[in-house]
Amino acid sequence: MSALTEPVALSAALASFTERWSPRIVTAVNDYDVRVAKVEGEHLWHVHDHTDEFFLVLDGELHIALREAAGERTVALPRGSVFTVPRGTEHKPYAPVPTEILMLEPTGTSTVGDRHDEVPAHVDATTGHALR
Repeated sequence: MSALTEPVALSAALASFTERWSPRIVTAVNDYDVRVAKVEGEHLWHVHDHTDEFFLVLDGELHIALREAAGERTVALPRGSVFTVPRGTEHKPYAPVPTEILMLEPTGTSTVGDRHDEVPAHVDATTGHALR
C-alpha cells in the first residue's frame, strides 16, 4: 500500500469494521504500515524478532504483559498513551474494555509475531487488511 493522497479520519476508519484484533491499514509511511484496530480481551503471547512494535491508545485502555530478562511485568496504557515493545520481547496485549489502538509496524509484519502461542479463534493472524 502506498501513502494515501487524501486525509483519513481515524473515526471513520474505525467505524468501517467491527472485528476485534483484526487491524486495518490506514496509510503507509516509508516501509511502515499505520494500522488501527479494535481490541478487547486477550491477544496471545508472541515475539517480533526483527522489529519493535509501537502502540497508541486512541480510546479505552490497553495492558501489555512483558516477559523481560528481569521478569514479567505489565504496562497499562490509558487513552492517549504510547508504548513501544522492543524487538525480541515476548508480550501479550490485553484490553479490559473495548479499546481502539493505532500501531506502527513494518509492512508485512504479522499480528502474531514470528514466534507465538496457539492462535485463539478471536485473533486474526494477518499482516493487516486494506481499509475499505
